[in-house]
Amino acid sequence: MVDLSGAVWHKSTRSGGNGGDCVEVAANLPGIVALRDTKDPDGATLIFTHAEWRAFLEGVRAGEFDLGER
Repeated sequence: MVDLSGAVWHKSTRSGGNGGDCVEVAANLPGIVALRDTKDPDGATLIFTHAEWRAFLEGVRAGEFDLGER
């Protein structure tokens, strides 16, 4: 289990301000980046290595996860 007691959480700049879908990221912990739902801070947390997080962000920026028109 990962100790997140020292995590400094920041709300994603892509999260809306209307109380909807919001995520928080903590990137200050050694060797990991943590991600959680703002509305459920005691719920599940996703843990990534820094390399995994960089790869994910690069994929987002490249449009790899775009769903197209709905």
